[in-house]
Amino acid sequence: MTTKEILSELKEYGDEKTKSTYIALGAKEPFFGVKVQDLKKILKKTKKNHEISLELYATGNYDAMYLAGLMADEMQITKEQLEVWVGQAYFSYLSEYTVPWVAAETENGFELGLKWIQSDIETIASAGWGTLAYFAVVNEDEKLDTKVYHELLDVVKKEIHGAQNRVRYAMNGFVIAVGTYVGALTEKSKEVAKKIGKVNVDVGGTACKVPLANDYIDKVIAKGRVGIKRKTARC
Repeated sequence: MTTKEILSELKEYGDEKTKSTYIALGAKEPFFGVKVQDLKKILKKTKKNHEISLELYATGNYDAMYLAGLMADEMQITKEQLEVWVGQAYFSYLSEYTVPWVAAETENGFELGLKWIQSDIETIASAGWGTLAYFAVVNEDEKLDTKVYHELLDVVKKEIHGAQNRVRYAMNGFVIAVGTYVGALTEKSKEVAKKIGKVNVDVGGTACKVPLANDYIDKVIAKGRVGIKRKTARC
């Protein structure tokens, strides 16, 4: 399929209710409001396609940008291209899912995550915390710098409640990810989770909720699933 053909199919899948939800969360025109399950129908046809994923993301159409993240080839996308993507990730579904998913699956994920969390731009900083979280999700512990992750947990403990809105959400997710996927840091994550308690985030009037990190980690512990890695960050 070509980019033009994909955009045409995206338009056919457009759903007004879904579009209204995305607008409430921060999406901007032009886009059609395509459900994720319909995006995956297109993905079955294209598979991973580096060039088309770049073209789709460059359209600025939210549906196309999200699909680009699902379609991206983590073995081909460069650090420079990911920098462009994060700069154009204008709202949370792109900055906290699309870009971090892809970045975390690359060899540059840890480096980029550490860089992005230093940004004063809310979407870039949240993308950084998301990338570091997903990097821990898909990489075995021996590949992780657990000393740095330990230090980052302390950063979250100290700074989360004074951070920008979506950065707070991403930081909370980082604590959950480290606590559930990095066994050596589960107790440290629980300590931090108890300290930070409830994290307040403006979710745009939607029904989305911010999970209590400590409760979430405890549920994973109870299921005996701590440290079980995922093959891919994308879902």
